[in-house]
Amino acid sequence: MNNRPQKIFFARNIKFLRERKKMSQEVLAAQLGLTRAKLAAIEAGNTKSPQPEDYLNFSDFFKISIDTLLKIDLSKLGELKMRDLEAGNDVYIRGGNLRVLAISVDQSNNENVEYVPVKAKAGYMTGYNDPEFIAALPKYSIPNLPAQGTFRIFPSTGDSMLPVPESSDIIAQYIADWTAIKPNTPCIVILKEQQDFVFKMVTIHPNGTILLKSLNPEYKPYLVEAGDVMEIWQFYAYTSRKFPEARSEMATILAAIKNLEERIGKI
Repeated sequence: MNNRPQKIFFARNIKFLRERKKMSQEVLAAQLGLTRAKLAAIEAGNTKSPQPEDYLNFSDFFKISIDTLLKIDLSKLGELKMRDLEAGNDVYIRGGNLRVLAISVDQSNNENVEYVPVKAKAGYMTGYNDPEFIAALPKYSIPNLPAQGTFRIFPSTGDSMLPVPESSDIIAQYIADWTAIKPNTPCIVILKEQQDFVFKMVTIHPNGTILLKSLNPEYKPYLVEAGDVMEIWQFYAYTSRKFPEARSEMATILAAIKNLEERIGKI
C-alpha cells in the first residue's frame, strides 16, 4: 500500500486558470462571491481546507471537474489538451473519457443524426451542448452508418472544397481527441469567434495551431489557434443535388503531371 501523501494542485491551478482568462483577483472574487483576500489565500495555498461549496463554485466557473482541479497540474498540459479540457472533455480523471456532447435519441434509444441548417449556425455556437437546442434540430435516419460514434449533417458553402459541389450536405463524425486526427483529414471545423462552420483539410500542429487547407488551389491555407475552435467533425460522406461535371481534358493532364511528380519524389 502506498502511504505517500498525494500532491494537491488546487491552489496552483486556480491561479493558473485565472491568469489564463486574464482576470484579476478582484474580478474573479466578485464573480464567485468571495473576498479578494480569501481568493488570494486560496491561490497561495494558505487555506488548507476550502469549504465544499468553494470547490463546487470554482469547478462550475471554470467548467473543470473538482478531481482535475485537485489532482492535475494544469500548467503542464499543452494548449490542445487545455482547450479540450475547457470544452468539457475531462479526459484526465477516471471515467472522464467522454466530452459532454448533447445528443438526441429515437424511440429505440439510437442516436439521431441531426441536421444543422444555415440559419441555425449562430445558435449552434451557444446551443451545441444544450439538449433542448439539439432536440429541436431536424433529424434524419441514414443507413449504413457505423454503430459507434456521433454523426451530424452540416451544410457546406462556397467552392473552396471543389470537387465537392457547393451547398453539399456533409455527414461528419464527432472527434473528441483532436490529436488523433491524421494530417490533411477533411473535417467540419466549428470556429468560435467567426460564428461559422468551415469545411477544410485539417492538420493539427503540436504547438497548438491548426492548419486549414482548401482543395480548391485558389484558396490559400491558413492557421487558427486551437482555442478558437469549438468542435471538429471528421468527414464521412456527403450528399448533393448537383450532378458532377465531366472532368476536362486539361484537368486530366494536370492530375497526371501531379501523379508523376509525386512518383518521382518518392524515388
